Amino acid sequence: MLNESPGKPEDLPHEALRASLEAHVQARGFPCVGAKSALSTGRLKIATAWQLTSAWNDVAIHDALLGWSRDYAADREGLRSFAVVFSGPLDLDEHAFERAMWERLQSFAAKDGWRGQHYAPQVSSDPADPHFSLSFGGEAYFIVGMHPNASRPARRTPYPTLVFNLHDQFERLRERQRYERMREAILTRDRDLAGSINPMLARHGESSEARQYSGRAVGDDWRCPFSDPRSKEAGAP
Repeated sequence: MLNESPGKPEDLPHEALRASLEAHVQARGFPCVGAKSALSTGRLKIATAWQLTSAWNDVAIHDALLGWSRDYAADREGLRSFAVVFSGPLDLDEHAFERAMWERLQSFAAKDGWRGQHYAPQVSSDPADPHFSLSFGGEAYFIVGMHPNASRPARRTPYPTLVFNLHDQFERLRERQRYERMREAILTRDRDLAGSINPMLARHGESSEARQYSGRAVGDDWRCPFSDPRSKEAGAP
């Protein structure tokens, strides 16, 4: 079990943190039908951790990601997500949340390299590449960052949260001609909730998905503060 706490790591209210994310996903207006499906079928795994700005839980989170990747390799059916809900900080603005999110992701990537995990071959490790995705345990991941001060309502959770979505499950939806229908449903629901479609959304291969992870609207001059230690292995320049 991951460590806990708003005050101290050992004091974390695990159930309250998990319940906060479940309530957010279950809310009528929440647009992501994939997350709703994962929760309703018991395929949304929620872990809890201390502060997003702390490395306290990084090893335990990476352990969980390796296990999640192994489980998916053994059974690739169904929509699923792995989420980590952090107890704080609760006052991060969008820029500060983005910095802390990439610090944690950089740490997880370093641990993946130290543990001899190969980069997922179907994606790029270069965050400027339109085919970029993160890789943990040999599986590619798309990240959704959420926090209390997000500008988009769908990303505005009571606690800082990172959701790890498997890239392969979206490819499988494309093969079954279900991806576009799901995407359109999410876009419509998001527009109904926020009054506009998220300007950062793009299909994989059109632009780097790294621009979408934090939920902050970024300009053309934005550069991703991430470099995977296995970039040469994955074929990035």
